[in-house]
Amino acid sequence: MLDALLLVSWANGVPVAARLLLGERWASPVDGGAVFYDGRPWLGASKTWRGWISCALTTPFVAVFLGLPWELGLAAALGAMLGDAAASFLKRRFGVRSGASVPLLDQVPESLIPALALQTPLSLTSFDMALVVSGFWMIDQLLTPIARRLTRAGRNLH
Repeated sequence: MLDALLLVSWANGVPVAARLLLGERWASPVDGGAVFYDGRPWLGASKTWRGWISCALTTPFVAVFLGLPWELGLAAALGAMLGDAAASFLKRRFGVRSGASVPLLDQVPESLIPALALQTPLSLTSFDMALVVSGFWMIDQLLTPIARRLTRAGRNLH
């Protein structure tokens, strides 16, 4: 269960770390700025190729470091990005601006979908899955305010 929590947390955290390290470099939105039929963006400007690529490239290495097959890291990465994209799509439909936080909607899909991908290979029980999702929620609650402060501080330096 701990391996799943680490993979899920890494997969969701590395795009934030990439933004902090790289600033606006390679920050092209995944949706290319396209809008849905409701006139709102598909995903928004905060879902970038930089984040998706950093997640897909590094999470398999974390899996290997944990003694797991690299494919499980890739599955966790793809699940996390799919969950994050689904949450962003829903937030845009509700008129929530890109980058704004919505409790639970920002944590559950991006932790549950990769946990589901890891469930069979890691023999995770339903209780384990609940621990992964709730553990990720707690980690996100602790680290998101820190990341927001660091992002603001980085903008003030430029």
